This record gives sequence, structure tokens and C-alpha cells, in this order.
Amino acid sequence: MFAIDDRDLDGVILDCGGGASGFVAEARAMGARALAADPLYAHGAAVLADRLSAGLDQGNAMINANADRFVWEWYGSPERRQKMRRDARSEFLADIRRHPDSYLAAGLPHLPLADESVDLVLCSHLLFTWAGRLDREWHRTAITEMSRVSRGEVRIFPLVRLGDGESVDFFDALQADLRAEGLVCAVREVPYEFQRGADHMLTVGKAKGGLL
Repeated sequence: MFAIDDRDLDGVILDCGGGASGFVAEARAMGARALAADPLYAHGAAVLADRLSAGLDQGNAMINANADRFVWEWYGSPERRQKMRRDARSEFLADIRRHPDSYLAAGLPHLPLADESVDLVLCSHLLFTWAGRLDREWHRTAITEMSRVSRGEVRIFPLVRLGDGESVDFFDALQADLRAEGLVCAVREVPYEFQRGADHMLTVGKAKGGLL
């Protein structure tokens, strides 16, 4: 969903709103340096293990009830997706126990990291997904904060709302806000689609040479 290549793995990557993703564990296994930030981590691994089982069941039930809103080519089948999610949960729980310092109990729009302390920030299924609850100003503040801690790019996926899969009505105005703050925005297609119509990410970076 983020079109990550080998060059991206050379730097420090922050998974922002990481939840129970196995990304940090998988990145570590590939020799990359990665961190994740999420308020959930304050609960500790033992409590999270119980919560994640219930959350996984709820997510599967929601998808099964709205099957027409999803595309299965990437996963192959609901059963394969469920297995991948279970495996990711197991990898996450094992990794947070072994490497707790890689998991920051913090969330947007404020991150406890220094300016330009990571090379790439990834954020999935938070911004735009929950636009019904999080307004344009919250999005602007959150993206500005991720850009502050990044030496390189911020990548945000997907660009549609949860439920109806529609575009966010303030998307163009938000990009104008970010450009006014000296940031460069671009929409890029990615080789992943699960929620129907969700196959693009937003990249945000700092302008170079003073040019927008």
C-alpha cells in the first residue's frame, strides 16, 4: 500500500498509528530500522493480546457484512487475509515484547520525536479513513507534525473514507493548506487495493530550494 522499495529501507521508518501491524517486526527482519507510534501501546503487550483477538473478529465480521466494498485479487480469499492478519498480530506481539523501545505510546497530532529524526513516515487507515470524525484542521495539524519529524517523505494511505469509499470533500483544500506551509503534495497510485477504489496514496515532503 506504500509502494516501498529497497531504497526506503535504508533509513529510519516511522509507522504512525501503527496499531497491531507487523510492519516493524518485518522491517527489522529485513535489516531496516523502524519505529511505530500509537496510543494503544500504553496498555502493554498482555492487555493488547486480549484486545486484539476481539478486534480481529470484529474487523472480519464488518468485512463479511460488506463484501461488495472490497476487492480480493491481492489477498486471494477472505481466509488468506484472515491468516495474514493473525500472523501479523503474532509478529507484532512478539516484537513489542522483545523490543518495547521501538513502540512509542503516542498519537497524532503530536509526536514525541525531534525534528527530522526519521527518514520516512507511513500512516495507514487513519487520515481520510476517519474523515467523518477528524476534520480538515486536524488533518492539517497531523500531516504538518509528521512532516516535522521526517527528513524525507510522509506517505498516507488510503485517500477515501471508511464505509462509503468516497473521496474526502476537503482533500483539495487541505493540499492547498499544506502547500502554503511549504510542503509538496502528490497523489500516487500504488499496487494494492482492498477497499474498492482505494489504490492511491498521498505523499508529502518539504520543498527543496524554496520552490513549491
